[in-house]
Amino acid sequence: MATDHIRYDVLARDALRGVLRRVLTDAAEHGLPGDHHFFITFVSTADGVKLSPRLLAQYPEEMTVILQHQFWDLVVTEERFEVGLSFGGIPERLVVPFSSIKSFFDPSVQFGLQFETTDGAAAPADEKPAAPVPATSAVAAPAKDPEDEPAKPSEGAEVVRLDRFRKK
Repeated sequence: MATDHIRYDVLARDALRGVLRRVLTDAAEHGLPGDHHFFITFVSTADGVKLSPRLLAQYPEEMTVILQHQFWDLVVTEERFEVGLSFGGIPERLVVPFSSIKSFFDPSVQFGLQFETTDGAAAPADEKPAAPVPATSAVAAPAKDPEDEPAKPSEGAEVVRLDRFRKK
């Protein structure tokens, strides 16, 4: 097999992270349009991730946040995003580098992205994927089933696992 000197995998990963960055930047500037909302899963111990000790103890490996109705002060830079969310009625400020993000999903339009984490944000060693996954891939979401719809958060943000959206 020939050596990939161009590193198409890195170029594609960075381009798709650019999609995520652009979507979050638009949300920060204009709010979320229509029914759009985002599930973002990231490695909680990755370099640059900032969580309170309480959240880190609760989610020691990975965490999924939902940006929908109750978030504030969303700030997006080239390398990360910061957002205010409420967990159990307690306001928290999260800092999440794009390199720590494992997946992004917008259930309103069934669009998702999966990323292989980088820069010290590797998945735990005991986590074995079912099949090899390319560095970055667009995810075809399953057909909408009302039973699979996440419950609307009543107060604050809700942390959920995206396993039900992943292909088996």
